[in-house]
Amino acid sequence: MATARSNRIGRTAAAGIAVAGAVGLGLLAVPAGAGAQPALPPVDPEELVRSVLAADPQPLAGAVELDNGLGLPALPGVPQAADGTSTARIWCDGEHRGRVQLPTETGERTLVSDGVTFWAWNSEDRTVRRVPEGDHDRDGANADPGAVAAKVLAALRPTSVISVQGSSEVAGRAAYDLVLAPASSERTLLREVRVAVDAEHRMPLRLTVLATGSPDPALELGFTDVSFGPQDPELFRFTPPPGAKIEDAQPHEGHPPGATEPTMVGDGWDTVLVTTAPGPGTERPEGAPDLAQLGRPINGPWGSGRLITSAVAGVIVTDDGRIAAGAVPEQVLTEALAR
Repeated sequence: MATARSNRIGRTAAAGIAVAGAVGLGLLAVPAGAGAQPALPPVDPEELVRSVLAADPQPLAGAVELDNGLGLPALPGVPQAADGTSTARIWCDGEHRGRVQLPTETGERTLVSDGVTFWAWNSEDRTVRRVPEGDHDRDGANADPGAVAAKVLAALRPTSVISVQGSSEVAGRAAYDLVLAPASSERTLLREVRVAVDAEHRMPLRLTVLATGSPDPALELGFTDVSFGPQDPELFRFTPPPGAKIEDAQPHEGHPPGATEPTMVGDGWDTVLVTTAPGPGTERPEGAPDLAQLGRPINGPWGSGRLITSAVAGVIVTDDGRIAAGAVPEQVLTEALAR
């Protein structure tokens, strides 16, 4: 299906743009509120990172919000790529089951992982997509600030200078302000990534991405409200609404003809995601931009194409159908294509 193929490319490009492929495009976040810093015991930065990565998942319910300043157009399947604010509600049972509700312009998307099957309900066209666990892109995990921030920490930790710079209050909870800055050897457009870590549960509550040369966040993902504790098991069961059309995902659904799995070139802050664009003649969803027509012409030993840039990322779409994306300068993108 052309739409599914284009959706996958849109998600892939956005993932590389957000944080150099280290994290898929987040769906949600909130600016830090003003107020007194909570008094918390001193903590060693490395110990704080270890405690976050070792923490057990917590059952919780919360509201999240995305404040996006990436400077990108809306991409197929990921309208949150465009500048603006998005909101959602999430529930987790602490045992890898979860529920996400995402409002849309004319309805709502509901995503449910019940431990066996992933369900995606779209109220606009009344369709339900059913995917066996392990075979889907785990869109719901991208709405959880804790899960997204933990992925970023794991990916960037080896190539970062890590510090704790005070404390803050997020969604009414005391948190340590953990800061990751790129090591001097890293080539990136990002200045730092800040993670507000819940002092009690060691779970990330907010993720903030800052670009070099700008005081304003390029992307901020976090809870506006959160409560920890057991959740109603019924939240993690899904029954298709009467009259809904159920679509069972097929193996490798969404891959364009001749496409390969996305690959990561480099590591840490220098990571570049390389994938392939939809094949010739593939129909784009209505209103979706043609990536091959954005940006400016560029060429090199790797071929020719177009370079798309924002304050925090670059993307090269080649004439032969490749896409390279990352929070890196042009040179790093071209080096990744030349490999």
